[in-house]
Amino acid sequence: MINIKTISKKRKRLPGEQVTGLTRMMGNKTNLQENAQSSSKNKLGGVHTTIIGGRAGKKLVKLVSQHPEVKKVIPTVISVKGIAGGSLTGKVLRADARGNLRLLLSEGRSFQEIRLVTTVGTAEEGDRIMNELNKILKTAL
Repeated sequence: MINIKTISKKRKRLPGEQVTGLTRMMGNKTNLQENAQSSSKNKLGGVHTTIIGGRAGKKLVKLVSQHPEVKKVIPTVISVKGIAGGSLTGKVLRADARGNLRLLLSEGRSFQEIRLVTTVGTAEEGDRIMNELNKILKTAL
């Protein structure tokens, strides 16, 4: 008969941690969820980080990113249109097939499209989020 010994490395246990591996996994899952919802700065991504409108534009993007179903905010290239003058405006546009949205910011002659990645999976749920975000933007402007 062969005797096989298992060697386990000892590690320090966290306060309140139980010995079972399942408890450790559940604790890790809870920490991940808390970190995902912690701040809107973590939601900003992509190559372009500049947002038009200065502080007011950044406030609008922060306001939109605080929605619980917005997972990621990705600014795109700033473009120029032909009309001169004007104040900052924002509008959330239609959802794609997976429920992701577009936020169109416009200030004077410049405009920028910001993509909003959501946690929903269908266009109908994306339309619901679009309506909620447009109401929030309407009260903010």
